[in-house]
Amino acid sequence: MRVAAIQLEVALGDVAHNLAENERLIRAAAGDGAELVSLPEFFSTGVVFLPEIAEGALPPDGPATGMLKRLAGELGIWIGGSFLCRDADGECRNAWLLAGPDGRIHGRHDKDLPTMWENAFYIGGSDDGVIEADGFTVGAAVCWEFMRSATARRLAGRVDLVVGGSNWWSVPAWPPRSLTTRMESDNARNARQAPAGFARLVGAPVVHAAICGEAVCPMPELPFLTYRGRFEGGALVVDATGRILACRDHDRGSGHAIAEVEIGAATPSASIPDRYWLRSRGLLPALTWHSQRWAGRRWYRRHVRDSR
Repeated sequence: MRVAAIQLEVALGDVAHNLAENERLIRAAAGDGAELVSLPEFFSTGVVFLPEIAEGALPPDGPATGMLKRLAGELGIWIGGSFLCRDADGECRNAWLLAGPDGRIHGRHDKDLPTMWENAFYIGGSDDGVIEADGFTVGAAVCWEFMRSATARRLAGRVDLVVGGSNWWSVPAWPPRSLTTRMESDNARNARQAPAGFARLVGAPVVHAAICGEAVCPMPELPFLTYRGRFEGGALVVDATGRILACRDHDRGSGHAIAEVEIGAATPSASIPDRYWLRSRGLLPALTWHSQRWAGRRWYRRHVRDSR
């Protein structure tokens, strides 16, 4: 199967612009022969800690879903991606949908745990992320789900192809620069290597889309402190052995990485380790995982959840 991973230089919170840009990128990938296209996590908004991100949440049958169904049916391809979705129960979730060539949604996966400031915008899900397509099985995984052993366990040996994406931000260049530069080097390495390592654990190719571009926002737990950084980008197509077949670096902006992959559940070439995290997160990401989770959940309850 010829598959493409989209890289989107996002306009934060601008749903109309991002949907139009995603459509352009999907059409370009289909024009290059893609039979399946993966969009990034939060393809309609991107996510940093800004109120307008919450305002961009869409209903499950709204314009993001409509775009996926319309283009998949028109182009005769598979398209998957996640967006901030406000469900009928008033809660928001990070919903990854797969649309098929018949113009229907074939499945949905809700990301299990929000990452850091993402806690301000949605709650986690509990499904296994296994979606039956026509003649093959897709495993859905989103951003730091590629970093956790539980994700690998729920998909290993069960899926023919893993499709997902990320909205992975950099470590800011705070003082002492020597320390944060080293942390960012490790963080960027994780962003690049996590999908490849995951393919070996699951025994299936990975199509990993990505957000790129600059990001500026306040810190949810320390609003007087400004985060300035970028999204790591790095749209990738990886085979079942973890070999990178195609990549688009973050500094190349919007576009796609495309390659042919052999789909079909294979025997994983590496064992899933007996620990929670597959990769070391580093000191600052580990600390903010907890501090922003606390601050973000409070903000979500006050400003995002619809309790009507």
